[in-house]
Amino acid sequence: MLKPNQIFVFGSNRRGRHGSGAAKVALDKYGAIYGQGLGLQGQSYGIPTKYEGRAIPSDTLELGVISFYVDLFIRFARDNPNLEFMVTAIGCGLAGHKAEDIAPMFAGRSENVKLPEEFLEVLLGREVPEYIQRTQMSFKKGIK
Repeated sequence: MLKPNQIFVFGSNRRGRHGSGAAKVALDKYGAIYGQGLGLQGQSYGIPTKYEGRAIPSDTLELGVISFYVDLFIRFARDNPNLEFMVTAIGCGLAGHKAEDIAPMFAGRSENVKLPEEFLEVLLGREVPEYIQRTQMSFKKGIK
């Protein structure tokens, strides 16, 4: 359960078809809007990682395109310091990218952006200490 000032950040497709994975969680629990693939939606924020939302490899967005959307998100987070953004491992589930490819896109994030453990491990270059895990409130696989 999120606090009122926390935002669930999930990987989406540009069509906003929130049918599975973290996008489905965002739709069911955090106010994501079906048909909106980008931006703030209720208590969630979508970052596109796929084109149409089809379960085929060619539907995955290129890393440069995802990086563009991550940059937009980071600017939004900086402009909203009163909110805390809980980022899931976007692009690493249905989109099929690796944490090593996506995590560096978040290197310049603001303090109110909390990353999943997989991304922190890449950015820190080692296993994440427990105290950092607690302060990041990282989301694990099998989001509830």
